[in-house]
Amino acid sequence: MATQPLAIDYITGHCSLGGLLLGASELGICSILLGDDDESLLHDLQGRFPGASLQANPERLRSDMQQLLAFIERPRQPLELSMPLNAVGTAFQQQVWEKLQQVSNGKTISYSELAARIGKPKATRAVASACAANPLAIVVPCHRVLRSDGDISGYRWGVARKRELLRREAAFAEQS
Repeated sequence: MATQPLAIDYITGHCSLGGLLLGASELGICSILLGDDDESLLHDLQGRFPGASLQANPERLRSDMQQLLAFIERPRQPLELSMPLNAVGTAFQQQVWEKLQQVSNGKTISYSELAARIGKPKATRAVASACAANPLAIVVPCHRVLRSDGDISGYRWGVARKRELLRREAAFAEQS
């Protein structure tokens, strides 16, 4: 489990899905959040890291933010970021997030299938909770997880965003 960072640099940006916040500690990218405005994004970041000091640092993070914004508009594999990912979570959450990163662009997986892939087929609800706690939107693609019947269920950053991300990824996967 990664430890809570003491200081986080961040940058905010805007795309067709709304606001985007990228946060990084000295160990790497610890937060990618979607939201409606900068204030709510900063509130979300502080809530996830209550003891950390937050500092706007666009110079450090501008290149990675540009990569993320481009990826959101035109999803393609792989997304090249300059820093490692450093998601803070429990060992179980880390396991779920690692498996999620193996789900290809344009593909989906059910919560129960994801639970089976981590070797815990009865942990469907825990998997859903891990998806909801995901601190790295887009990069850890929890938007690719669907209900067993194939329908779209909740998404930490809104069902409309989830639906649009899936639509874009499917369109670009067809072009490949």
